Amino acid sequence: MKFGTKAIHAGVHPDPTTGAIMTPIYQTSTYVQRSPGDHKGFEYSRTHNPTRTQLQDALAALDNGKHGLAFASGMAAIDCIVKLLQPGDEVISTNDLYGGSYRLFTKVYATYGIKFHFVPMHDMTAVEAAVTDKTKLIWVETPTNPLLNVIDIAAASAVAKKAGALLVVDNTFSTPYLQTPLELGADMVMYSLTKYMAGHSDTVMGAVVVNDDELHERLSFFQNACGGTPGPQDCFLVLRGLKTLHIRMQRHCENGRKVAEYLKAHPKVEKVFWPGFADHPNHDVAAKQMNDFGGMISFVLQGDRKEDAIAVLEKFQLFSLAESLGGVESLSGHPATMTHASIPAEARKAAGLSDSLIRLSVGIEDAEDLIEDLKQAIG
Repeated sequence: MKFGTKAIHAGVHPDPTTGAIMTPIYQTSTYVQRSPGDHKGFEYSRTHNPTRTQLQDALAALDNGKHGLAFASGMAAIDCIVKLLQPGDEVISTNDLYGGSYRLFTKVYATYGIKFHFVPMHDMTAVEAAVTDKTKLIWVETPTNPLLNVIDIAAASAVAKKAGALLVVDNTFSTPYLQTPLELGADMVMYSLTKYMAGHSDTVMGAVVVNDDELHERLSFFQNACGGTPGPQDCFLVLRGLKTLHIRMQRHCENGRKVAEYLKAHPKVEKVFWPGFADHPNHDVAAKQMNDFGGMISFVLQGDRKEDAIAVLEKFQLFSLAESLGGVESLSGHPATMTHASIPAEARKAAGLSDSLIRLSVGIEDAEDLIEDLKQAIG
């Protein structure tokens, strides 16, 4: 079954009671039992909910995985994964990653005795050099947020397997439409479903997809025991979003290419970060493991001045200045003061994230209108 067909049909089925083609919102906290312990597979909605079950099945199908787990946010999904570790364990992560991930790693789990190494992971020799006998998890984000570096998932998998560590890929920017990390050797693929997967900027949710039964059992235990589960209405909204994921991603990619090419040719733009360019340092890896290059773009203006970036952001009319990404509407952001403000300035600078960097989430509007907005804002 091809991706577009799976996006609409896989993991879901008509309601057996009414024949409703859309998965019902089972807005219930508990379920009546025939006798103590004799039930229909559902006891309490923190543990299982029929709407969430169909979403989890759909997510697994799209990633060509076996098990899906949905969470109340992307951060709750990350939190569940890190709970697999013990004090004294070590994690290798890219040094260019989402600020919320960095904050959870350094401000929460580092205080519990877990050590995190942040390295330029697009250089696999840096990953290999960071491995110790305590390395238990390698955290990949590709393309990275916000510098759009591309990490070789298959190569990272080889390093993880040699170290006896688990490999996680945050696939939020790509979605399974562009790359399927489990097929490249990842043990877990993680999403902020809030972004492209839901796609309409109207819900917050996260997910993990795995193949290994034992790993799924451990994560399921934490999902239930710690309670970071989503409500049925949010699950319904993501299910609805998945049905158009393939056509939305096609348009995001088409518009992303046009916007990136416009910015690269603009005399007031110093540098554009987008993996679709042949001169991108990781373009060959992106072309190998991705089906297209996505709708996320970052750029720096000539002179690399923060005040110039702020002025452009304030002039945008279609690129709304807001947190998040991956919705049908185009968004703009200033990572240094918004999504990545929790990362210390010296760490941002070391990773190459300047205070003048502008990040764009290119939506599915008409590309010509988006380019006109860039033209009037940049001048």
